[in-house]
Amino acid sequence: MAVVRVHSSIQSSLCILSHPLYSTSRNLKTRLHFPRPLFSSPSFSSGRALFCSCRADNFKGSEREVSDSFVLTTPLYYVNAPPHMGSAYTTIAADAIARFQRLLGKKVIFITGTDEHGEKIATAAATCGSSPSEHCDVISQAYKTLWQDLDIAYDKFIRTTNPKHEAIVKEFYSRVLANGDIYRADYEGLYCINCEEYKDEKELLENNCCPMHLKPCVLRKEDNYFFALSKYQKLLEETLTQNPDFVQPSFRLNEVQSWIKSGLRDFSISRASVDWGIPVPNDNKQTIYVWFDALLGYISALSEDNEQPNLQSAVSSGWPASLHLIGKDILRFHAVYWPAMLLSAGLSLPKTVFGHGFLTKDGMKMGKSLGNTLEPNDLVQRFGSDAVRYFFLREVEFGNDGDYSEDRFINTVNAHLANTIGNLLNRTLGLLKKNCQSTLAVDSTLAAEGNAFKDTVDKLVEKAKFQYENLSLSSACEAVLEIGNAGNLYIDERAPWSLFKQGAAASEAAAKDLVIILEAMRIIAIALSPVTPRLCLRIYEQLGYTKEQFNATTWSETEWGGLKSGQVMAQPKPVFARIEIEAEGGDGGEAAKKVGKKKEKIPHTQGVAQA
Repeated sequence: MAVVRVHSSIQSSLCILSHPLYSTSRNLKTRLHFPRPLFSSPSFSSGRALFCSCRADNFKGSEREVSDSFVLTTPLYYVNAPPHMGSAYTTIAADAIARFQRLLGKKVIFITGTDEHGEKIATAAATCGSSPSEHCDVISQAYKTLWQDLDIAYDKFIRTTNPKHEAIVKEFYSRVLANGDIYRADYEGLYCINCEEYKDEKELLENNCCPMHLKPCVLRKEDNYFFALSKYQKLLEETLTQNPDFVQPSFRLNEVQSWIKSGLRDFSISRASVDWGIPVPNDNKQTIYVWFDALLGYISALSEDNEQPNLQSAVSSGWPASLHLIGKDILRFHAVYWPAMLLSAGLSLPKTVFGHGFLTKDGMKMGKSLGNTLEPNDLVQRFGSDAVRYFFLREVEFGNDGDYSEDRFINTVNAHLANTIGNLLNRTLGLLKKNCQSTLAVDSTLAAEGNAFKDTVDKLVEKAKFQYENLSLSSACEAVLEIGNAGNLYIDERAPWSLFKQGAAASEAAAKDLVIILEAMRIIAIALSPVTPRLCLRIYEQLGYTKEQFNATTWSETEWGGLKSGQVMAQPKPVFARIEIEAEGGDGGEAAKKVGKKKEKIPHTQGVAQA
């Protein structure tokens, strides 16, 4: 790789570069080392916005206080191909986190969307015989359709081909340019078309193959614009030391710190050979590099459709983000490039970047060449959204890699949702109908007086809340499931069916036992709703509530005491149908699996907002 800096007429025409640090003569130098930045570490640790010395007044006071709000994002998914299970997994997790934060009463802005520029998109469109614009429309809609099928209740869907996004990208670019952090240079290096990124030779495999896509990188030489990433090395090191929660899980933080300590190099933020992209301001012979473009989607998504798009108004509508949720393969862009870009523009960094792991199938990496891809549309159609959401959030420890196998999927979903939760509710309501005309005999508070079961539920609810807050989604599911396990154990030990036969005081005790179990089911319906919203709505309706009441619930209602004397329950009906495996005789004499699940037409619990 070779980089030779040349003078840029754009920079020399900007009179605001009057600070000695950014003199024109500095831009003529050929070296790639930069003076220490003007930002001091205490300004970051204070939690306030970071500003450039030259134009800070434009943004003072524009970043909102976020104590009552929670802004989270998925990646903007690349539309070279339809959505896959990895994309669905990230989005399911983000949706569960968003739903939990709404239960806490936070003003949530859940952002997702599609990244639609770059060479790979143009190539994919040409392969399909369509224009890039037509291709993006089709694939972006495929994401929206899948998110609806998976009950993803996002608030903002941003497409990088949206005119408001382009306007904000250009403004951001000009702001970074004005801060002296963009220069022009010749660049020669090994380029991975699939990553749309120049690679260091030391990170490549044999024959200069990309370690991610296993395809040879090509040698390219271009006259591009560069971002002065190396200037921010020291500040990024200090930022991560002072804010260890910025990158999570902790072992991802170690990766990022290692990258930074090994030495940051400036990177190209424009392409001369790519037409499908946002033109560089004042130089429409080049387009803005896809990552420098797409990362701004987290901010442009905050712009309201009915207002003139500009950076300040977008920032004031919700920035900084509370959480960027990403796959570990794009951690470098989000934890190194993006923070440096924000620092250059004088904007606050997001609170946390969380990099989760990859999914495998039957212990093997998935790929079309292996014939073992996992299609999210197929899973949802066969098993329903609740089953898909629950399995991946319960069975994959969030942050680590996780594996899917159909047998494990079916066994887990049947055991947890159909048996532990669904069957407990169904048999309890059956006993209530038979012995109490489906009517509660006493308040749940009175029924549980002096009963250790209530204390168990209270502790498990607190445990679930703690795990949700710490993004330990599998552990949160486990805590809620433990309530169901405790309920099954309680009803088996108490045997209310026998107590009802004894009459008198025994019958009264049995009636209280049913109220206790149903109160636990009410709490489960709220506590598990971030993960399985449709199932939990059905549970809530079985307990005599309306859909509107379910949608209005808050986490505070997981406190014991919601069910009241005289409340009438709905008629018992299974809330989750078991996934059945039937054996069929094949031509070869071997039994083949046939998986079936009863289909139910159940409305969405929350509408999916459109961009």
